[in-house]
Amino acid sequence: MRIAHAEAERHVLAVTVDNEAGILAKIAGLFTARGYNIDSLTVADISENHAVSRITIVTNGPPRVIDQIRAQLERLIPVHKVVDLTEEGPHVERELALVKVVGTGEKRVEALRLADIFRAKPVDTTTQSFIFEITGAPEKIDSFVHLMRELGLVEVGRTGIVGMMRGAEGA
Repeated sequence: MRIAHAEAERHVLAVTVDNEAGILAKIAGLFTARGYNIDSLTVADISENHAVSRITIVTNGPPRVIDQIRAQLERLIPVHKVVDLTEEGPHVERELALVKVVGTGEKRVEALRLADIFRAKPVDTTTQSFIFEITGAPEKIDSFVHLMRELGLVEVGRTGIVGMMRGAEGA
């Protein structure tokens, strides 16, 4: 009798959670207790009122294991949403900060002008959106994000390995 081994795949999971003490430990503990490995783990506050954080987890495993990880994460009370960016389709991954802005007309022009001032590089462009890659001090990134809120900010991912779906939709 032969045992079939499923091929391990790299997956990037974007998990939106309440920003509360102990949530990172719960998530890391979930992986540890079940023998799953985390290749990269980053956490950043993504809301103005500091109530919501985004945790980006890079892990490897066969599809069955990835599905199990996702289901277990979704069962945790402080977890709002789990998105497997790898399964959802084309996405962009970068280190440091990715900032997605949606807009047309003057807002689109202003977003490009501000990106140039902050030396943010457009890494994805559609007729409705941009994803900018920006590196630098946290204060610089905070200022850029604050200015982009007025122009159609959709999503932010910061530090470590982060990823976003391409196009105008948020994860």
